[in-house]
Amino acid sequence: DDPLKSVYISNIINWRPPGNRTPAPAEIEVSLPFIERHIQLVQPELIILCGGVSAKALLGSGDSISRLRKKWHGYTPQNAELAKDAKPIPAIATYHPAYLLRTPAQKRAVWQDMLILNDKRKELNLLS
Repeated sequence: DDPLKSVYISNIINWRPPGNRTPAPAEIEVSLPFIERHIQLVQPELIILCGGVSAKALLGSGDSISRLRKKWHGYTPQNAELAKDAKPIPAIATYHPAYLLRTPAQKRAVWQDMLILNDKRKELNLLS
């Protein structure tokens, strides 16, 4: 029950699209207010965005996951009401675990991202 060790995991949408396809832009648009509210309620110190769908949606970016990873972003809600009093939350993007199952050679890249994450945890005094 130590908040410094707590982890909250969520998806951009709360259902699996038929045929395990990538969520359509309309599905993401419908779901985005809910995930942004989840983030507001949880009040995380850091956010790890696994995969291009979540990274693009929550960062409001059109960049590929390859361009978004390896650096910190400041997540703020896109919903104007939620954003008005929100301070940016450090967010890092990395490859989705399913992608790593198909492309194991990218595990090294994710490990590099996790080292960057660990450095941020040290900086924010979030290590136990």
